Amino acid sequence: MLDAAFFRRWMTATAASVDREAERLTALDSPIGDADHGSNLQRGFTAVAAALEKEAPGTPGGVLTLAGRQLISTVGGASGPLYGTLLRRTGKALGDAGEVSAEQLAEALRTGVDAVMTLGGAAPGDKTMIDALVPAVDALGDSFAAARAAAEEGAVATTPLQARKGRASYLGERSIGHQDPGATSAALLVAALVEAADE
Repeated sequence: MLDAAFFRRWMTATAASVDREAERLTALDSPIGDADHGSNLQRGFTAVAAALEKEAPGTPGGVLTLAGRQLISTVGGASGPLYGTLLRRTGKALGDAGEVSAEQLAEALRTGVDAVMTLGGAAPGDKTMIDALVPAVDALGDSFAAARAAAEEGAVATTPLQARKGRASYLGERSIGHQDPGATSAALLVAALVEAADE
């Protein structure tokens, strides 16, 4: 079973990973976006880690809801509302339980991903974070490692796609050949689950 401490480790591991990969995320965003994806998420997840240090919610849902609120209030552009919605809706779906199973996390995360799809109007194949999140949630029932692999494959698979949503969609065919930064950062979030479980 996964408790609040596990979810705090997940968010902290994500913050460390985004910190390490910020330059790469911004480099990916540079040709097809505003060249600020890395710095925006870095600011957001740094705020999440700080908030969790100051106030440690006692439930998994509470941790994710707090993290989502922080991202919405500190991250500009589209990624703040999208990541914030993902974590808040996942947290709400987990409810007030003190511990949750990996299966419950997978179900709750699916609720969060559905909320992101509704908010952004994106579907799999549109070259967005959804391309990493949907396969990750599908694989989460097997293991965190399977979800990480699926998310990473999903992110890489955005490279030949033409963007149909978000800033990159304005480029039309010129968006082809670039890995989507949102899918890449979503894969970091999923990979951090493995780190949190290993600690």
